[in-house]
Parts: sequence; structure tokens; C-alpha cells
Amino acid sequence: MQLMDYAPHDFVMQAEDQDYERFCNFKHRTFNSYDCVYFLRSLANIYRHHGGLETVFTRAYQKHQDMFEVLKEWYSVFTSLPAEARVLRHIANVEKGSAAKRVNMFLRWMVRHDGDVDFGLWKDIPTSALLIPLDLHTGNVSRQLGLLTRNQNDRKAVEELTARLREMDPVDPIRYDFSLFGLGAFGEI
Repeated sequence: MQLMDYAPHDFVMQAEDQDYERFCNFKHRTFNSYDCVYFLRSLANIYRHHGGLETVFTRAYQKHQDMFEVLKEWYSVFTSLPAEARVLRHIANVEKGSAAKRVNMFLRWMVRHDGDVDFGLWKDIPTSALLIPLDLHTGNVSRQLGLLTRNQNDRKAVEELTARLREMDPVDPIRYDFSLFGLGAFGEI
């Protein structure tokens, strides 16, 4: 299969063992070719056997009504293929205290619709359920504004900050994410 002949979804769904060889020299920081191929295989498994990413997240939300439980279930599905232990460090595990920033950011993009940044393609998870994609900038600004008391940027900080944001907007608490991030990354407070 020629990679350029297919959309990314097609590659994930149709790739065979020899197709993954093109990634043998891939490396980005600590993410190497083994990690990349594991991610591709995990995505293929999710789309072939679990109905796709939207289905995994939506079913988990309908079952648990709690995004931390959703993230636990997603982690379980994504890591269900055999793997070297080292690849798991690239996958956020909220059971080990991870803030799961990247997964929460992905969910923000897919669930929220703001017409600018967030696509809002998924309709069966409410914006009220989302968790803040906590990073260094968002955490620091939130502490300076008195929204967050916890010093670590971990799961407990996500819980605390998301709860505070829900006090301000129970329907769409994550709408403040871009502003908090922007103040920390580009502005001064």
C-alpha cells in the first residue's frame, strides 16, 4: 500500500505488517517507531473491533456518566494489545494520577463547538461533562487567579479546577481553557 494513496483513516484500517515498516526510522523526542506502530495498531483495533474512537468514548460516557471513568475505559481499550511496558508512558493513565491533558484536549475539540477552535463533531457527550486540559500555563494562571490551590498539575488538580470552572458555567466549563492557556503562554497576569 502506498501511504500517499490513502487517507489516514484508510491507512489505519487497511495497513498490514509490511506497511508499518515505513515507520522503522521514525522518532520524535522519546516517541520512537515502536511507539508509533503501537498507536497505529491500537487505533486499527479500536476502529475494527470497538466501533471507532467516538463509539469508545460515547459508550463509556453513557455507561459511567463520569469523565474520569471514561478516561480509564479508553486507556483500557487503547492498551488492550500486547505492548512493551515502555510504550505505556506515552498514554495518559488517570488511575496513576495523570492529568490526561492531550486526551482532554482531544475531547474538547470533538465535543465543544465554538466555530473557531473546537469542531463539535461528537453530539452524545455533553460539554458539561468535559474536563480541563490542564497544562503548565493553564495551571499557573489558575493558581494566580485563585481558581486552583493544588501545586501539581495532576488528576486531582484537574478535578479541582474543573469543579471551580463548573461553578462559573455548569453547561460549558471548559470554555475558559483557551483564555487561561493564552494568559499563561502569551500574556502577563
